[in-house]
Amino acid sequence: MPRLLRTPIISAPLHVVQRGHNRCDVFHRENDYLVYLAALQWALQQYRCELHAYTLMTNHVHLLISPADVDSLPRLFMSLGSRYCQYFNQQYQRTGSLWGGRYYASPILSDEQLMRCYRYIELNPMRAGMTNAPSAYHWSSYRCNGEGHPDDLVVPHELYLRLGLDEAARQANYRELCAQALHPQEIAAIRRAVKRGNPLE
Repeated sequence: MPRLLRTPIISAPLHVVQRGHNRCDVFHRENDYLVYLAALQWALQQYRCELHAYTLMTNHVHLLISPADVDSLPRLFMSLGSRYCQYFNQQYQRTGSLWGGRYYASPILSDEQLMRCYRYIELNPMRAGMTNAPSAYHWSSYRCNGEGHPDDLVVPHELYLRLGLDEAARQANYRELCAQALHPQEIAAIRRAVKRGNPLE
């Protein structure tokens, strides 16, 4: 099957997914997550991308990200993939690619879908049965967006800022949103859009 063409929409945030090669684990230990996040933070600053939400699963990552220009996201992933793969291969005495090809990216074109995508990303560990509460999972931005824990990687999207007049109100309203489970059709639509690289409208 030929590769899908990507049509960058610079004004829109993107839901980005990258998986391990053959869906193999890309994180084994706590330090792996920390190294990845440090490399991600460097790349975000270097290539002018804003990260609004993220979740690191054992064999893939989800990012909600706004790139500054058409080259920002590809350059970020080239840098991030190279830095983390070099670390991982050295750490676990392996060779070859760590990631399963290119990342997937879906532009998000409506406010309603953006908030769904926030929730989809940060509630992913619960759907996978890895935790009973999003706040109990350490490798996501939920504790920042929902509870106010400091996270230097996260830049609130304008829509998130409209959830309340101050931080406490925004966090409370966001927690209330996240307490509402996504409908299976909404989950399917998000997965379909990111896999195909289609806009989520």
